[in-house]
Amino acid sequence: MGMDPSLLTAAAAALSVVVALYLRFRTRLAPGPRPWPVVGNLYDIKSVRFRCFAEWAQTYGPIMSVWFGTTLTVVVSSSELAREVLKDKDQHLADRPRNRSTARFSRDGADLIWADYGPHYVKVRKVCNLELFSPKRLEALRPIREDEVTAMVESIFRDSTLPDGSTDEQGIEFKTIVSNGHKFGASLSLAEYIPWLQWLCPLDVEAYDKHSARRDRLTKIIMEEHTQARHKSGAKDHFADTLLSLKEQYDLSEDTVVGLLWDMITAGMDTTVISVEWAMSEIVKNPRVQEKIQEELDRVVGRERIMNEMDIAGLPYLQCVVKESFRLHPPTPLMLPHKASAKVRIGGYDIPKGSSVIVNVWAIARDPKTWKDPLEYRPERFLEEEIDVKGHDFRVLPFGTGRRVCPGAQLGINLVTSMLGHLLHHFRWSLPKGVKREDVDMRETPGMVTFMHTPLQVVATPRLRTSHNLYVRVPAEI
Repeated sequence: MGMDPSLLTAAAAALSVVVALYLRFRTRLAPGPRPWPVVGNLYDIKSVRFRCFAEWAQTYGPIMSVWFGTTLTVVVSSSELAREVLKDKDQHLADRPRNRSTARFSRDGADLIWADYGPHYVKVRKVCNLELFSPKRLEALRPIREDEVTAMVESIFRDSTLPDGSTDEQGIEFKTIVSNGHKFGASLSLAEYIPWLQWLCPLDVEAYDKHSARRDRLTKIIMEEHTQARHKSGAKDHFADTLLSLKEQYDLSEDTVVGLLWDMITAGMDTTVISVEWAMSEIVKNPRVQEKIQEELDRVVGRERIMNEMDIAGLPYLQCVVKESFRLHPPTPLMLPHKASAKVRIGGYDIPKGSSVIVNVWAIARDPKTWKDPLEYRPERFLEEEIDVKGHDFRVLPFGTGRRVCPGAQLGINLVTSMLGHLLHHFRWSLPKGVKREDVDMRETPGMVTFMHTPLQVVATPRLRTSHNLYVRVPAEI
């Protein structure tokens, strides 16, 4: 005779409360908001989590305990504690907690982003470091990046002078799939954090299967396109071609190849677009910054040719603008969560095995204890002091650091800098008529990545000669 499910649920609830109390009194946990039984702090967390956690840190300090249901999450909000988590104790905090959504989309960690730290992660990371994002590979892919950036310029020029309403159907499909994936992955559903409630709150299997089928269908189209091209003319230096050619060499499963492909699409596409949009929002709100960038571009590049990535080294102020934008608007403000593979101590407090750890890089980059006038958009601060943004300086960590640092950090910096440089070299940007600087909505959307709450609307005015083919796409030849 089976036991009544309601009795099982009540027993599990009682057990979770006992476990939570045991952890609370037998270990020295960081302070934090008082959790409710079973649900913890889930109903207290505001939709834009990194702002909520930053507010709570003002009360509870730079390390605090937040209960997502019965799961303990430790949030750190200072550069000193970030160093402990991401460097000093990194070996015990390099795993990833996966909820039902991320487990499903990553094929239970068969990719890179959601894989636990172990042999699989090390192998896939090696593929990224040695084959996909090496300096040699980045240089080989430079013509493709410049092709795409100049295509963007051509599209903006066409739309600003003679709008034609054309759309890129595959691009729209990409955006829709990525957007839906973020919505699934950012769920605060009670059952995601209270395992014994999952039978009461089953996944919407039909919605997940529909999303997965849509993603797999587009993946198949991409892979078939590149496979046919390779058969016709040999392996190219494109990212997808390289990944397919390495499948046998590194014994990569089909799930890993697909997972890596989508890791790079989601981690690279959205974060780049987000970073450029936030930077442009700050630039149109600060006209002197736009003037200073354009003066530098005119002096270094001139007005008779277009900018390319080789020019970036000679554009220090543009580089500072990119760094300041990363500081104030990191695309993943809470990075991705880490999971303790063993009990560790951070800031004098215990982190039990299995707990999640979050680093609020958004709050760290706005900490008045480490930054002068932290809320002011002032790129000059990076001219006054040499500050690294690729993980060596714990005051600004847009790409993370340690074992889980983003392998594509340099590619991301190159892309954002190139896109901003082209946008500001080719066009003068202003707000629509009647819109004041203070009217620009600088709020963020909820989720793991921070889109602007209200998409930025600006007016582009060409500033280079239109008769010299400076607004025409430069096709890649590799």
